[in-house]
Amino acid sequence: MDQKFTGTKNYVATDDLKVAVNAAVTLRRPLLVKGEPGTGKTVLAHEIAKATGAPLIEWNVKSTTKAQQGLYEYDAVARLRDGQLGDERVHDISNYVRKGKLWEAFTSPELPVLLIDEIDKADIEFPNDLLQELDRMSFDVYETGERIEAKERPIVVITSNNEKELPDAFLRRCFFHYIKFPDADTMREIIDVHFPDIQKNLVTKAMEIFYELREVPGLKKKPSTSELLDWLKLLLVEDMPLDILQDRDPNKAIPPLHGALLKNEQDVMMFERLAFMARRQGR
Repeated sequence: MDQKFTGTKNYVATDDLKVAVNAAVTLRRPLLVKGEPGTGKTVLAHEIAKATGAPLIEWNVKSTTKAQQGLYEYDAVARLRDGQLGDERVHDISNYVRKGKLWEAFTSPELPVLLIDEIDKADIEFPNDLLQELDRMSFDVYETGERIEAKERPIVVITSNNEKELPDAFLRRCFFHYIKFPDADTMREIIDVHFPDIQKNLVTKAMEIFYELREVPGLKKKPSTSELLDWLKLLLVEDMPLDILQDRDPNKAIPPLHGALLKNEQDVMMFERLAFMARRQGR
């Protein structure tokens, strides 16, 4: 990657995030990105790939994912079945070796961006099991006796929602960046990218309500950037008059079209209770 990452026209990157991306690329260490859901961790890898013209290889980690699947999987059952059926394919063991995402990244003809998404969803041993391969940028396929080796280290972006602590040995090998929740100025920039012609007064009032919501103590799931964008889109589609937001009765704690912002019943019920208490106190 020759040019520096400066964000893209669709992705507002803060200065500290740009520094982190460029440092990780220079060092060719995996960039470990943490932050609450909805802060653009996954999208970052897509935008780095776009900005550099690199192919993106995505490995979406689940609770059942094993590190070995990133290298390759050998389907011994299929080979046994084909052997019983007299299939000629059975004589070439490579027919039963399925390439994983690391194999794809190591052998990509163009330098790729490899996204390992939500690494903390997997078993605690998963990051440790990847250490050697990410360090050496090579691994052996025991069934065929071949060694898969990267000619050049791919740009690796690893995301985590902080659901589990990651092992120290793994953290030492990464360049770390925590994406802070956007402040009001950054949020305005993000909104401008998505809704360039939106009425400024509507944005001001909607952001005021949004940040107030996030500050409510005891909220199970704070609304994120993506939920604010969804809410604004709905306000525009429904042609919601600005005065509905501006003249909103503070005793009615729940904003209009709140289903875009509040995503579970405990939070909705809590807001209803707050509204009830506010009305009683206001009598």
